[in-house]
Formats: sequence, C-alpha cells, structure tokens
Amino acid sequence: MNVQLKKTISIAAIAAGILCMAAALYMDFSGSSSAVRGPLLIAGAVLVMAGVYLLPTRKHRSIINVLFLFPLIFAFAVTVLIPFACGIFYSMTDWNGIKFEKFVGLGNYISMFKSNDYIYSFVVTFIFTVINMLAVNLVAFGLALLCTSKVKGRNFYRAAYFIPNLIGGIVLGYVWQFIFNKVMTTVIEGSTSMLTDPNLAIAAILIVSTWQYAGYIMMIYVTGLQSVPKDILEASNVDGANQITTLLKIKVPMIANTFTVCIFLTLVNSFKQFDLNLAITNGAPSRILAGKPVQATEFLALNIYNTAISKNQYALGQTKAVVFFIILAIVSLTQVSISKKKEVEM
Repeated sequence: MNVQLKKTISIAAIAAGILCMAAALYMDFSGSSSAVRGPLLIAGAVLVMAGVYLLPTRKHRSIINVLFLFPLIFAFAVTVLIPFACGIFYSMTDWNGIKFEKFVGLGNYISMFKSNDYIYSFVVTFIFTVINMLAVNLVAFGLALLCTSKVKGRNFYRAAYFIPNLIGGIVLGYVWQFIFNKVMTTVIEGSTSMLTDPNLAIAAILIVSTWQYAGYIMMIYVTGLQSVPKDILEASNVDGANQITTLLKIKVPMIANTFTVCIFLTLVNSFKQFDLNLAITNGAPSRILAGKPVQATEFLALNIYNTAISKNQYALGQTKAVVFFIILAIVSLTQVSISKKKEVEM
C-alpha cells in the first residue's frame, strides 16, 4: 500500500474515531437515552487505536508498545490516578459522600491537625510500625535460618509458619479476640484480658500481626539465604569461620537486597494496618489525652475509616487519606533510599 494512502487512511480513522467518541460523550452529557451511545464510544476508541496502529512513522514500534500497554494504563488511571486526583479535590470541599456545596480550602487540613484523636492515631501508628517492623523481621529471619538449616522436617516448618498468612485478617482478628478474652483469662485464673488495657491491647495487636506476617517474610528470607553460593560457604568453613561469623560476615551482606525488600514490605504493611485493628479491638479501649477521651488502639487507617463511615465526615476522612498517602510515600521512599545505600556499604 502507498505510504501516502496509508497515512491518509490512518488520519481519517483517527478523525472518525474522535468524532464518534465526541458524539457519544455529547449524548451522554445531554441526557440522551439513545442505545447507540455505548457502541458509538467503543467504535470510536477502536477507530482511533486502529488509525494510530496503521500510521506510518519512524516510532511505530513505540506506538505499538503504548497500544498494548493502554488497557493496563487505562485501568490504573481509572482506579488509582483519577480517584486520587478527585480525592484531593474533595478534601478541599464540604463533600458529604454524594455532593458538595462549597469549597473550604485548607479548612479540613487545619481541622485535622487540631484533632487530638488524629494526632494520637499518628503517634501510636508510628510506634506500632517501628516495633512491628523489627519484630516481624527478627522473627522471620530466625525462622528462615531454621528452615534453611539441616534440621529434620524443615519443609513442614516452612508450610506451618506460612499458613497464618493465608487466613484473612478479619477472621484471624476475631479468633484472636476470642483467645485473648476467653481462653487466656480462663487458663490464667483471675487475670483480665489484654484488650482491656490500653498498652497491652497494642501489644496484643503486635503479637497477632507478627504471628500472621512473619511466615510470609520468612519465605523471602529463605529465598535470599538459598541464593548464597555454596562454594563461598564451603570456603569460609575451610578457613575456620564459625556459624555466627559466617552469618554476619557472609550471609547477611550477600542478602542485603533481601533485607531492603522485607523491611519495605513490613513497613508499608504495618503503617496500613487495618483489618486486625478493626477485628481485635476496633480502637478500644479508651484513654484520656489532654483531658479528652481517645481510642487507645485506633491506628491511622481505622481513624480514617471511622471519620468517613462512622461519623459521616467524608471530606475530613478524605483529607486524612490524602495526608496518609503522602506520609506513607515519604517514609517508604526514605527507607528504600537508606537501605540501598547500606547495600552498597555492605
């Protein structure tokens, strides 16, 4: 086919596709009930993509790559980018979940930072994240060392330690709530449930979170430890290095990238903790902060949920969600940057 003719057909297809999509969108916004709106919009998109595909250009390969990635990019934009942009917009309004009547600017952000319960949730979430990140990684690494040793039944141990991660957080939370409230108080006669004490309730969530997530992180550590070349380990053994020296001087430095991945995953998972928090305590019990009661175990994700759903303050809840995303992004990127530098040093 003549290049000029091919170019003309491509441009005509693109123009026709744009017109079809414009007509479909016009009918939609004008309230038309015509049944051709959907097919017209799809036909227009197909024509545009076909025209771009056939367009003769030196960057044809790049165009093809973009076309094949388009469904994924479109889905990501519809489910992530556009809702996030709308969320930022709604955070500056008095949105009630359905509509908004006026812009309030930074009013929601100012109210959020003046709220005692939000500040407390941020602090307790930060403390939980640090402790849980350390606990999960230490337990997981210890289990990984056990499961890569010559102990009998190590494959059984791997499966057994990983199983808790397969149980849904809500179900797991209610099971452990029963254990804390009924089983432990029965076994230890005269004791009270950990969930009735503000500090012990946080410790209870830490125990369950570590028990659930350590098995998953363990599998990543197992993969990293198994990737250490055996000839290096044999050479260290010949040179007289004991197990501790081999671990600290050879294994740990050689799986530094594994530590980066595991720390990142546990950091993000701990900071976003919601299902266990909801099922085990639902924010209870209460404690007094600056003369006002606050939920002692209400982490940030649960605080956002309660603000929007329980209190019907959707605009304020969306504001907290935007700040939550920004904080999580900054903390995660900072952690990865520091870990990458440590990898180079090791």
